[in-house]
Amino acid sequence: QVQLVESGGGLVQPGGSLRLSCVTSGTSFSRTTMGWYRQAPGKQRELVATRTSSSTANYADSVKGRFTISRDNAKNTVYLHMNSLKPEDTAVYYCNAWNLWGTYWGQGTQVTVSS
Repeated sequence: QVQLVESGGGLVQPGGSLRLSCVTSGTSFSRTTMGWYRQAPGKQRELVATRTSSSTANYADSVKGRFTISRDNAKNTVYLHMNSLKPEDTAVYYCNAWNLWGTYWGQGTQVTVSS
């Protein structure tokens, strides 16, 4: 059974930073594209960033230069480093795993950017 467990969300002031983590089990992490998506209230889920098994990264235009996705294959973990956070970054952030065997989602972690 594939499991993705996110952590690291919370409340932060505008301009602050957070790091999200997602630990994956039950699949071949090194052969999996990992990503982060987010869903704000009343909006559709959207891509934030992905990093492939060969470590190619892709970012939404809205987060380029502020967010960094990284992965540690030894720990089966993907991270999202978020800097210069804005109120419009407020959303539930979901970890995603995609490989030859399927697509998997975590339960989500809330990020709230507010003063």
